[in-house]
Amino acid sequence: MSINKIKKLNLLQVFDLVTTHGHKSNGSYELSGIRASHDFDGYTCWLAYKDLTVTLLFHGAVDFEYQEPESLDIFFKKISNLLDKKAEL
Repeated sequence: MSINKIKKLNLLQVFDLVTTHGHKSNGSYELSGIRASHDFDGYTCWLAYKDLTVTLLFHGAVDFEYQEPESLDIFFKKISNLLDKKAEL
C-alpha cells in the first residue's frame, strides 16, 4: 500500500496522541480502541486495531497488515476522529 507524507504525519500524530492520552497496559497504550507500542529504542512503532497492524519505521517506511478490509476503513475513520478531537484530549 502506498501512503503519502500527509498520511504518514497523521499516523505519527495519532501515535503521539495514543501514547500521551491513552491508558497504559502491558507495555502498550490504548485510546479509542487503537493500541500503540514501540520497540526499546523507539525506532519502530506500531499502531494496532483489531486484526490490523501498522508498522512505522524510523526512515519513514510504513507497512499495513490486516485480514479484513473493513478493519482498514474503520481504522482510518478512528484516526480521523482522533485528529479532529485532539484539542479536546
